[in-house]
Amino acid sequence: MARRRYVARGADGGYRIWDNRACRWWGDLYELCPDELLNELNGARDHAKITALPRKYRAQKG
Repeated sequence: MARRRYVARGADGGYRIWDNRACRWWGDLYELCPDELLNELNGARDHAKITALPRKYRAQKG
């Protein structure tokens, strides 16, 4: 199995998404693990879903 490009890593206060290819953080700090977003980034890569999911997670912050 190939190594995943995007993975969630624990950070102070939640999770961040690490881009293995670019060797840098991607996106914001999320309180809950963004499983849907990771699946979309590593899978189908639908632009509309990728832009909608961070908005959903930001709205859950409060």
